[in-house]
Amino acid sequence: MIEVSAQSPRATSGITARERVVAVEHLTKQFRDFWMRARVRAVDDVSFDVLRGEIFGLLGPNGSGKSTTIKILLGLLHKTTGRVSVFGKLPFDVAVKKRIGYLPEESYLYQFLNARETLEYYAKLFELDHATRRRRIDELLDMVGLAAVQFRPVREYSKGMQRRIGIAQALINDPELLILDEPTTGLDPLGTRQIKDLILELGRRGKTVILSSHLLGDVEDCVDRMVILYGGKVQAQGTCDELLESRDKMTIEADALDDATIAEIDELIRRRTAGAKAISRVAKPRQRLEELFIGIVERARAARIETAGAQHGGQTAAFLRADQASGEAVIANLLKSEDAPGPAARSTAAAAPPASGPDSSVLDELIRPAATPPEGPSPSSTRTPQPKPAADVDLGMIGSLLDPGAGGAASGDSTPGKPRS
Repeated sequence: MIEVSAQSPRATSGITARERVVAVEHLTKQFRDFWMRARVRAVDDVSFDVLRGEIFGLLGPNGSGKSTTIKILLGLLHKTTGRVSVFGKLPFDVAVKKRIGYLPEESYLYQFLNARETLEYYAKLFELDHATRRRRIDELLDMVGLAAVQFRPVREYSKGMQRRIGIAQALINDPELLILDEPTTGLDPLGTRQIKDLILELGRRGKTVILSSHLLGDVEDCVDRMVILYGGKVQAQGTCDELLESRDKMTIEADALDDATIAEIDELIRRRTAGAKAISRVAKPRQRLEELFIGIVERARAARIETAGAQHGGQTAAFLRADQASGEAVIANLLKSEDAPGPAARSTAAAAPPASGPDSSVLDELIRPAATPPEGPSPSSTRTPQPKPAADVDLGMIGSLLDPGAGGAASGDSTPGKPRS
């Protein structure tokens, strides 16, 4: 069993609640069968903290309790015992959900939707306005390399391409806490490198990232601190340097040396250590397989060799970069002020004279016929006589027409002043 590092998050008593994004204390999750008998203990007395702006690794083999812990943090599962808080609140608090982005281990997507429709759907769940939705979707599709195939149904995507769209939906709300469960599953080495670069970029911006994986090489390049689980228990935790640094060996890197120089160095080491230590191995450094693979692909792209797969993603989406955060807030405030002017602005606009210029004159010409009818009869008035105002109506003529005894009025037989029956 690996020894737990002496430096534990529990020992950091000086950390304030504001700096602690996730707090897990003595968490236990026990699954039971239909008759409520204990079946398996997936998480057993797990404790750790995740600090603001930290990239935290949750590591372990399959079945070690990683996904169960994540589901408890998201409020998808109830804990058996222990205490869990996210942003200082319970995981079931709905207000917390808006600040979290989550990529599950398996991407559950609507197969009949295309990539753009999928991101549009998730953006509407977060109640983003139309302009923000469109801008972020364009940036994310370019970032994950799916802009060229954005109108193809998701069911036609490969597993790696579906994983890319899953990563985009986890970032659509620009979350403060990003939880990634096996994010590089199904991705090629290029996609894997891009996800690692994205995680580092989010960490530099101050985002908090929880990265769960059993691919240790991917995690080693990204995380600040980590917890290693096995059998539902914490087996080790600490920083990468604390857990990975070898205490009994040392590496000296230099330019290529001949055998005589190496022999002299070996003799010097033996003489200084009384023969107890010597050079145990001499070898030339090797590049990593990932670096070799990416170099080959980049040369093929430079030669313009076509491919039917996902393209290499572009730069990190602008709204995820630190240099764009303040600009977006300023633009949003300006748009809000334009859409809803205050009372003073409305009164000023009402009292101000009409603006001069071509546009205002055209509006005046269009409004004037409705406000002030032109003098003289119009063609329409000659065809259809308009009714006279009530003051010009001859009431006497109407009365004579309604009087049964006024039949001779037309021939002049009526006597003026004669009372009507």
